[in-house]
This record gives sequence, structure tokens and C-alpha cells, in this order.
Amino acid sequence: MPGRWAAIAAWNGLMAVAMGAFGAHALAERLDPGDLAIFEVGARYQMYHALALLAVAWVMSRGESRTIRACAVCMVSGIILFSGSLYGLSLSGWRRLGMVTPIGGTLLIVGWLLLAVAARRTIRPRHAESTDGAVESMS
Repeated sequence: MPGRWAAIAAWNGLMAVAMGAFGAHALAERLDPGDLAIFEVGARYQMYHALALLAVAWVMSRGESRTIRACAVCMVSGIILFSGSLYGLSLSGWRRLGMVTPIGGTLLIVGWLLLAVAARRTIRPRHAESTDGAVESMS
């Protein structure tokens, strides 16, 4: 399963770069500066969370759990709702899409919280203290 999430991360990175380039080149003259800025925030946050999904895949490769799977789902859902609503809002002018953006943002925040919990539970220190106080390798 980690490979699937790494691929999803890569696709999101690809889309973030494509959307950023589309915004900078194709939309620069078509959108007003406010809508262009909204579009760029969508692309930037999509890239941040594409990179975060790589961390999710790495943590998942160390040990799968419901927590890390929930994290991945929250991040992907958050990207779709947060970045997607910003793309749609800026391109269509339909301001009601802005009501979806905070839901996506909340999912991204929950995703980060779940990543912290999963990482703490999954990634163990390489050394542990033995009964006599000496440090032994657990590898």
C-alpha cells in the first residue's frame, strides 16, 4: 500500500506543477489579480500536501495502521476539497465554492495531526536502555 500512496503523492505533485504553470502562463492575463492569487494558493497547498503524502507513504512503509491510512485519506480528500474549491472558485467566479474550502483545510489539518500520531507510534528509536543502564541496539 505505501507504493500506492507514493504514486498518489507523485500525481498530486505533477498536478500542482501543471496547475501552477497554467495559472502563471494561461491565466495571468485572464483572471484579475485576486482570483489569480486564489488559484496560486490552491496550487501551492496541493504541492505542500503532495510532499506530505510522500512522508505518509514512508511512515506507512515502516508499519501500516488505521491511523496512517486515515491520514492519507484525510490529506487526499483535503487536497481535493481545498485546492479543488480554490481552482473552481477562481476559474468560475462561483463564490459558493468558498464554503467548501474550510472543510478541505480542516481535513488537511486533521491529516497532519494523524501523521504526527502515526509517526510517533510507528517510528521507534534505534536504541533502547537495557536493565543495567547500557544502551543496546534494537536492530
